[in-house]
Amino acid sequence: MSIWVLFKLIGSLALLMFGMKSMSEALQKMAGSQLRNVLQAMTTNRFTGMFTGAFVTAAVQSSTATTVMTVSFVNAGLLTLAQSISIIMGANIGTTFTAWIMSAGFSFNITDFVWPAFFIGLLLIYSKNKRIIGDFLFGVSFLLLGLGTLKATGTEMHLENIPAVMNFFQSFDDNYLSYFIFLIIGGIMTVCVQSSAAVMAITMTLCSTGVLPIYLGIALVMGENIGTTVTSNVAALTANTQARRAAFAHMFFNIFGVIWVLCIFRIFINMVCGMVGYNPTTPNPALLPFVLATFHTTFNILNTAILIWFIPQIEAFVCKVITNNNQEEDEFRLKFISSGILSTPELSILEAKKEISNFATRCHKMFGFVNDLLTITKDEEFNKTFSRIEKYENITDNMEAEIANYLTKVSEGHLSDDSKARITRMMRQIDELESIGDSCYHLARTINRRRKNAKQEYTPEQMEHINAMMVLVENAMTNMETMINHPDSQGAQFLKSRNIENEINNFRSHLKGKNFEDVNAGKYPYQLGVYYIDYISECEKLGDYIMNVNQASNECAKNR
Repeated sequence: MSIWVLFKLIGSLALLMFGMKSMSEALQKMAGSQLRNVLQAMTTNRFTGMFTGAFVTAAVQSSTATTVMTVSFVNAGLLTLAQSISIIMGANIGTTFTAWIMSAGFSFNITDFVWPAFFIGLLLIYSKNKRIIGDFLFGVSFLLLGLGTLKATGTEMHLENIPAVMNFFQSFDDNYLSYFIFLIIGGIMTVCVQSSAAVMAITMTLCSTGVLPIYLGIALVMGENIGTTVTSNVAALTANTQARRAAFAHMFFNIFGVIWVLCIFRIFINMVCGMVGYNPTTPNPALLPFVLATFHTTFNILNTAILIWFIPQIEAFVCKVITNNNQEEDEFRLKFISSGILSTPELSILEAKKEISNFATRCHKMFGFVNDLLTITKDEEFNKTFSRIEKYENITDNMEAEIANYLTKVSEGHLSDDSKARITRMMRQIDELESIGDSCYHLARTINRRRKNAKQEYTPEQMEHINAMMVLVENAMTNMETMINHPDSQGAQFLKSRNIENEINNFRSHLKGKNFEDVNAGKYPYQLGVYYIDYISECEKLGDYIMNVNQASNECAKNR
C-alpha cells in the first residue's frame, strides 16, 4: 500500500467529517430559534419527547448536537431531567438516519450527485438570502465526496489480498472475547475522532471489502454507540448537577443496550441479517453496509422501546449515582452557563439569556441590601451588610466579564443575522446591569459616608422623600425582571417602565430644588444636604440604567 493511498484514505475521512460538520451547522443555522422552540414545546410526555429527539437529530444530522443541546437546556433549567432522558432516547434513533445515507453510498456511485450539488451550492452561496442553503449543499457534497472516495480507496487498497491484514482479523476467534475487544476498539476510535459517522464509514468500508466479518463489524458499531456518549459527558463536567445527570443517562442508555444485545449477540445479529436477506454462511459483501445500518436502527429502536417505560426509574438511578452537592452553587460562579457547553452556538444563547435573568435577580437583591442599610442602627450589623454589598459589587463585575466572554465565543460560531443582533443587545443588557451594581454600591457608600461624617441624622421629611424614591426604584427593578423573564409582555411593561422613569426624573428635579430652599432656610446643615442630594441623584442614575436594560429587552423581544 503506497503512501499516497494512505493519504487518500485519511483525506477522504477528513472530507466526510468536514461535510457532516458543515451540513449540521447549516441546518442548525437555518432552524435557528425554531429549533429551540420545537425542543422545548414538544416534550409534554415521554413519547413526544422521544419523537422530538428523533426528529431534531434527523434534521440536524448530529446526535451530538441534540444531546449537548439537551444537556445545555437542563443546565439552564429549561427542561426537566425526565424530559431530557426521553429526548436523548429519540436522538439515538434519529442518528441512525446517517448510517442509511452511508449504506446507500456503498451501493452505487454516489459521487455522481456531488458535482451538480457543488455547482448549485456555489451559485447560492453568493446570494444573500440563500447562502445558508448553499452552505448546506456544500456540506452534503463534501460528505458524499468523502464517502465515495473512501469506498473507492477501500476497493483500491485490496485489503483482502494483504496477508498481514487478513491474518490480523482472522486471529480473532468467533467468541465473546473478540466481540468485547472490538467493542472497546470502536469506543476508543469514536472518542479519538469525535465522530461516530466516521467510525461507521470505516466499519462499512472494511466490511464491504470482505476483510472484516459481520459479527466483529457490529461489535465495532456497538462500541461507537458508547464512545459517542463521551462528548455529552465531557460537555457536562462544568455544568450543574442536573446536566451531569442528563449526560450520564445518555451513557447509561447505550451501555444498557450493549449489555442486553451481548447476552443474545448471535441470535440478534442473525435476526437482523434475516431482515436484510443476508446469509452469514455465504457472505455477500455488497449487503454488509445495509446489515450494519439495519442493526444500528433496530438496536436503538428496541433499546428505546424497552427503556422508555422506565424513565422514572432511570431518573432515580442517575440521581443516586450523581448526588447533589449543596455547596456547588458558589455565588462567584455562573449558574447556568459554563465553558464546557458550546457545541451548538445558535442554541447557547438560551443559556446566556437565563444567566442574564440571574444577573438581574442578583442586582435586585443587592438593591434590597441597600434599602436595609438605611434603617440599620447597630454598627456590627451595618458593617456586615455593607461588606455584603461590596461583595455583590465584585460579583456583578465578574458576571459581566464572564457572560461577555461567553457571548463573544458564541458569536464566533455560525449564527443567523437575528441571533447576532440579539447577542449585541444582550451585551448591552449585561453592561447596564453591571452599572446597576456599581450604582447600588455608590448608594451604600453615600450612606456609609453620611453615617461617619455627618453630625446628625436625616430629617423625617428627608427620610420620607428617600423612602419614596426607593419605592419608585424598587418598582423599576421589579418591572425590569419581568421584562427579562417574560418577553411576551413587553408592550405593556415597557410603557410602564417609561412612566416609572419619568416619575423618578421629575421627583429628583423637585427634590433638588426643595433641598436648595431647605438649606437656605436652615432646616439642616449644608453637608447633610449634599449627602441627601447625592443619594437622590444616584437613585435617578440607577433608574436610567434600569431603563437602558428595559430598552434592550424590548428590542430583543421584537427580534425573537
